[in-house]
Amino acid sequence: MTLTQGFARPAAVALLCLLSACAQRQVAAAPAFVPHELEQDELGDAPLPLFAGLHTIPERWLSERDEADNVDSLATWHGPNGEHWLLATAKETDRLLVYDAGTGKPLHKFGTSGSGPGQFDRPNGISVIDDLVFVVERDNHRVQVLRLPDFEPLLRFGAGDLIKPYGLWVQPTADGYRVYVTDNYENPDESIPPPDQLDRRVKRYQLSREADAWTATLDLQFGDTGRGALLIVESIWGDAASGQLLIADEEQYQQRNIKVYDLDGRYSGHNIGGGVFRDQPEGIALYACEDDSGYWFATDQSKQHNVFHLFDRNSHEYLGSFEGAVTLNTDGVWLDRRPQPGFSQGAFYAVHNDGNAAAFDLGEILSALELKRCD
Repeated sequence: MTLTQGFARPAAVALLCLLSACAQRQVAAAPAFVPHELEQDELGDAPLPLFAGLHTIPERWLSERDEADNVDSLATWHGPNGEHWLLATAKETDRLLVYDAGTGKPLHKFGTSGSGPGQFDRPNGISVIDDLVFVVERDNHRVQVLRLPDFEPLLRFGAGDLIKPYGLWVQPTADGYRVYVTDNYENPDESIPPPDQLDRRVKRYQLSREADAWTATLDLQFGDTGRGALLIVESIWGDAASGQLLIADEEQYQQRNIKVYDLDGRYSGHNIGGGVFRDQPEGIALYACEDDSGYWFATDQSKQHNVFHLFDRNSHEYLGSFEGAVTLNTDGVWLDRRPQPGFSQGAFYAVHNDGNAAAFDLGEILSALELKRCD
């Protein structure tokens, strides 16, 4: 999601004019929510420097570019027969793009426009776990699950609950998966709803399998209606080991941070990135080590000075930032620690300006920022 960039705080009317996106279904009419001026300590942010050293790290590769696709989000899959795939959602052409994750070479395109199995209507967020790919479809108001490598449609869910869904995080459980989906519903005039209507910004589904059939049940919807309110939501990622759920708030004039919830939808009272983000907080990824150390990667999306910030996994201390030599206007990112051809220490993938994917060497990023690797 990209809005006009800037640092000034305009009048409420101007703010409402920025918050534009098309939606087929909307919540009931309500007064627009105009946030009051918040003090830094009221936001619950950890004390942070304004900005740390910025490192420029050249991309290992950029995939073939086609702006007609309007690429949004990324995920990798490693198959049993040596496949290493990078999957991307193409919002405008309603399909999934498949690249070689090691080289960026185009391999496949899957999907057509529509609402049936294997069809998409503005696919946005994507995640891969085991041999399943989960795709959020904004304009079909649902999540679709397919089995790799054949993209066999298995399940579609959320159409009765989701209004304007964007991002997701998938957590494995003993008998299936939990799927957290962000829902950026708006007033009919496309403004932000008032605080008491922001309590359904995230929906959580329980997926379970019986024999060959998958079922999905909505078991929780949440969002704080106080200082942890989620004004504009898209990107979300979780850490099952620590019970953290990080949700980017893209409202860029008075929020511009990442809010920390727990896995049961309770706001922690803590935000990440105040004083660091200059534009829109976007794609989030986690570099997780087995000893529970690691780093959060968070995108500061901009068409002019796109940056990736790193924070400590547990304390949320700001650790530094990097940019690509080319990459701008990043929506989705994906971090893959797994060694693969071309990336012996793993890879970090980022969307470049709506048209293609960029790949960075994960070892080079950590070395540049002088951060330790997982043992």
